[in-house]
Amino acid sequence: MVTAPLLSRPAEGTGPEGSARAAGPGQSAQARAARLEGALGDPADPANPFGYAPLLAADRAADRFTAGEELLDELRVFAEFVPVELDGRLDTFENLVAVLRPVFRRDVGLGMGYGAMSWMAASDVWLAGTTRQRTWLADTMLAGGKAAIAQHETPHSNDYVRSQVTARREGATLVLSGAKPLINNLERARALVLFCRTDPAPGSRSHSALLLDPAALPTGSATLLPRHLAVGLRGCRFAGLEFADCPVPADTLLGPLGSGVATALRSFQASRTVISALAVGAVDTVLRTATGFAESVRSPAASGAGTDADQAFSATTGAFVNLLLYDALAVVSLRALQLLPEQTSVFSAALKYLLPKVLTETMYDLSTVLGSGIYSREGTLGIFQKHVRDVPVLSLGHAGSAACQATLVPQLSHLARFSWFREQPAPAALFRPWDPLPTVPPERLALASGRDAVVACLPLLGAGITGADPCTRALAGLVGVLTGELRELRDRVRALDDGGRAPLPTAAGFALADRYALLLAGAAVLGVWHHAGGGGDPFLADAAWAAAALHQVARRLGARVPALPPECEARLRQETRARFGTQHSYDLYNTPLYG
Repeated sequence: MVTAPLLSRPAEGTGPEGSARAAGPGQSAQARAARLEGALGDPADPANPFGYAPLLAADRAADRFTAGEELLDELRVFAEFVPVELDGRLDTFENLVAVLRPVFRRDVGLGMGYGAMSWMAASDVWLAGTTRQRTWLADTMLAGGKAAIAQHETPHSNDYVRSQVTARREGATLVLSGAKPLINNLERARALVLFCRTDPAPGSRSHSALLLDPAALPTGSATLLPRHLAVGLRGCRFAGLEFADCPVPADTLLGPLGSGVATALRSFQASRTVISALAVGAVDTVLRTATGFAESVRSPAASGAGTDADQAFSATTGAFVNLLLYDALAVVSLRALQLLPEQTSVFSAALKYLLPKVLTETMYDLSTVLGSGIYSREGTLGIFQKHVRDVPVLSLGHAGSAACQATLVPQLSHLARFSWFREQPAPAALFRPWDPLPTVPPERLALASGRDAVVACLPLLGAGITGADPCTRALAGLVGVLTGELRELRDRVRALDDGGRAPLPTAAGFALADRYALLLAGAAVLGVWHHAGGGGDPFLADAAWAAAALHQVARRLGARVPALPPECEARLRQETRARFGTQHSYDLYNTPLYG
């Protein structure tokens, strides 16, 4: 064990103050993202200090990617995590994801270690902190300081409401005891959000959140535990912290005593959505790597390279469809945080639940394209392996699959009885990337609303699909199939909940939540396709991708559907290769990339 001081770190006020390369405060998120993409440079260039070669060398050594962090500091990316009213750049969650996706395309560990974990900690403060707490943390982060969040409970499957850290009142102080075994960035954190038990009785009022300054903890009462090294995110530094009757001021409480669970459940809606949406960036790189490999196999000079070209292109096209399916729900969920904040508890949980089912499975499917190349630890093939190790880590923790299902299951009865087939569809702006978004107070995030305006798109928008081309006809048929699946889901929920008076049985509820998440993703696809018809990206207005995505949903649901018309696969294969050749992203935004 290492005893306090917890960390050697720069003094306050020594954070970077910007440079000629730094994005100005008036720049749009798209411009800041493009500037960051250009600054990161060609990842395959061995001379690029921010490329794959030094990045993978740091990963092998289990070190932080220091050059990448220094670049992000120079561009003041830390300002993206601070709300605009506190002199930062955070205005909408869609903009936050837009700026960070280039980082996650390059390195998930860099994105999580540099700032995503700081933002997750800070989001609780922006939600529940006092003016003094919010201002102190904003000043700390705008000076380049990191924040950490102590929430994981590894002995209890990361069930954060079984905290091993307790806090008891003694006069004007809280006295902390116990340990948190796994905290990212603890060694260099200038701020620490700690979840702890403040009432021994069970219930939703048993826990509280605190905002601590690690440097101010009394010497000898807080001990830094040894670092944990994981298979994924090797460059992130996870360590533990043990308290021994450690006194802290009572005004470190975030919100009232006993409000920690409510704060966490609301902040999870934003953190689940943002982290899940950022994973698309890494899978984009995996797909790009596999597509490049398939192109090399297709070349006559590469005959005998070890895999069939048609099979490889079929795998990459299928992965492209899965990425678009997932990103449709990600974009809709991000925009819902501003447009439908009362409904986002189900959207965020469904998105995070689908991360391992869609994205992780997609990466493993793409590994068949590389064959033995999957074992390479160098260059573009090396980054493939790194992303395959890193992305699954994003689906673990307190917001893992079981936790997301547990959020969805209690709401299914109310949705089945009062929302599905009754709601009006969501506003068009929900489905249009980059449309202006309002600024919404975080307190509008509700624990549950029993409403879902996204799934309403299946029966309502599906009824208006017209067109004689094969892809549009296929899309209309698939919407009909999924509408039938939604009706069946509604009837199954109603049959199990005893007229809405009884909770759904656990096993059946989890299976029904799985089906609901897939139908929600399908509805998001339909909404994006439908509202793209008025302009924007012509590819998103093409029925080919939407039909292919809904075909994937139907197959995952076990529905028997006819094969897609060959025109759909031909259009998707063309787009997959075109985006690789023109260096554009594979997500809904279709943005230019560097290298």
